[in-house]
Amino acid sequence: MAAATAVLTVLSLSLAPASQAANTRYPHLNPGGQPRLTERVPVNVVFLGYESNQVSRSAFQAGLPDSYDPVVRSRLLYMTEEKLGLHYTYDYRISYTDRRYEDRFFGELTRLSRPAPLTSLQTEYNAQQRNVLDITGNHHIDAPSVERWLAKNPPAGVDTRRNTIFFINWYGRSDFRFHVYTKTNEPDPDTGYNFGVERDSRKIIAWGGTTAKDEEDGLGSTHRIWFHDLSAGPESWTNNWNVDEPDLDGNGVEDYRMPPTWEYTAGGYRAPGKLAGDLGLITRYVALNLLFTTSPLYPTELPTAEPPRSINLDSNVYEGWPGVDASKTYVKPDLLLSELRELRWRNRLDYDSQDLPFTGDAERCYRLALEDASCYPETGYPGFANFYLQNQRELARTQDDQGRVDYEMPMFSYAVPAGTPVPALGFADDNWVDGTQSYVFAFVSPEIVEAGYGLTTTLIHEVGHHIGMSHPHDGYDSASGVDYFPADEFYFVGAGDQTNSMMSYIDLNWDFSQFDHDNSDRFLTAAYNEAANRLAADVLDSPRSHRARDELAAADRLLGRAKAALADHQYATAHAYADQAYTVVVDGARQAGVPTGKVAAQMTAEAKAARTSVEANEPHEFVDSLDPEGPRSQP
Repeated sequence: MAAATAVLTVLSLSLAPASQAANTRYPHLNPGGQPRLTERVPVNVVFLGYESNQVSRSAFQAGLPDSYDPVVRSRLLYMTEEKLGLHYTYDYRISYTDRRYEDRFFGELTRLSRPAPLTSLQTEYNAQQRNVLDITGNHHIDAPSVERWLAKNPPAGVDTRRNTIFFINWYGRSDFRFHVYTKTNEPDPDTGYNFGVERDSRKIIAWGGTTAKDEEDGLGSTHRIWFHDLSAGPESWTNNWNVDEPDLDGNGVEDYRMPPTWEYTAGGYRAPGKLAGDLGLITRYVALNLLFTTSPLYPTELPTAEPPRSINLDSNVYEGWPGVDASKTYVKPDLLLSELRELRWRNRLDYDSQDLPFTGDAERCYRLALEDASCYPETGYPGFANFYLQNQRELARTQDDQGRVDYEMPMFSYAVPAGTPVPALGFADDNWVDGTQSYVFAFVSPEIVEAGYGLTTTLIHEVGHHIGMSHPHDGYDSASGVDYFPADEFYFVGAGDQTNSMMSYIDLNWDFSQFDHDNSDRFLTAAYNEAANRLAADVLDSPRSHRARDELAAADRLLGRAKAALADHQYATAHAYADQAYTVVVDGARQAGVPTGKVAAQMTAEAKAARTSVEANEPHEFVDSLDPEGPRSQP
């Protein structure tokens, strides 16, 4: 918060009279229109241990996009493309490290490595028919220590304050050691279960995104690093240990993944000439689309009449686990608030909780949902909508902060008895009409606790979705217009979860990444800019618009500063300027006698009136599951 406070100290701006008479043409304010925000995004790509004859610059860069325009992903389910008014162009800076730097780096890996047993994935790799070698030993290397070393010791000419990918290859050197990366210092806050220690599936080949002030592994100053090492592992997160079966799910499409470095050889899983293109795919579909410059899952401005200043996390727990008070045992409000306050640093957040009985419609609709049967068949919605519909009908009994805060965020957790299935760890639902976020749901049971999870981390993750954050394993490709997740030709994008982000499935940390912070501030810059534009149009349509002349001129100047800050990659500063610009337009609206907050529900109202383009039984929810076949469930 110190950095955020520092930003605020420079935002004084006099409301001096505009230099011209009433003028509806502004350089930065765009009344009634979208923001016009642009950023030339530096992307450093450092090949560390790869030679240019292994990964040619031209082959690597051939599939990379020139630009990106974020969209609200939830709207895509309703055949609506809602852009944010942000436009990124990429400035690629590709380099290959020299032998001196490589000797220093791999010497550090040697120093950090600790002998360890083979992981179950390495053992499975060895047991295959087509593997080109057998892994003869293993070492653990602390991933945060490697990220910190790269931050403090970048190659000459590489500014790791800007988005930087390190593609690492240790294999082929005389000092090479088979290895995996680990992170073991953040057990689950509710259960104490340490996924990084206990599970081979959390032995990884990539890491990054740690913030300057991360409580466990803070880098001390801002860096934007993600490293990816195909000479590590192999691992479970992308199943790159499996070189016998191209099609893992039997649907006739290869589940595309990048095998270990040594498999890029004649007779190996992948031809040597494919390596450059594969690293290009990781850059585009993981680093760019899912980490550095993402699209929000839901609208970041939240479904309120005006962009909210104060937000109440309204926690409601259906207590159905006999003898257990789940709201006290498995929710840590202080951690929930502290993590979310870091991301939404200009909002005032508080928390309250109440227990509800797991009886009546709550239990009936829950159990029918497990059978995919609707408890309100007259609505035409599928069974999974039961959670949304039942709580919507009974919302009045939980909304007790209306008028005290700008936005009361409905959170519903279900604590169920042993033997009762759960549909997911949690999910952040939409409104089943137009893709606007609605309620947050989380689930706990004796079996979920045994698997290592309480409610706290699930709630942080799901609230993260509700305020717009996407997973680092699914997202939107602007150049092709494709929204994707780890399956078939995009199977490899599961690598994005190997990031210090609360939005991943890796369960090694409970913090939002530097990339999450950057993208959230960008999204909110656009949201406040658009809110200012919309309200400015109403002001200019008013017969008393002249009374707001000074405020609109001041807002225009503030938005100019926001644009300049964004172009200079100062995302928090851009967010703060855009926020203040909206506040100044609100002041102008009051001067002109124009009511505020009338546009927020427009899309929902229009969608309800025309709700024929989307079938009610299509999946409109974002589920964070413990799928037995998925990496999150693996031992």
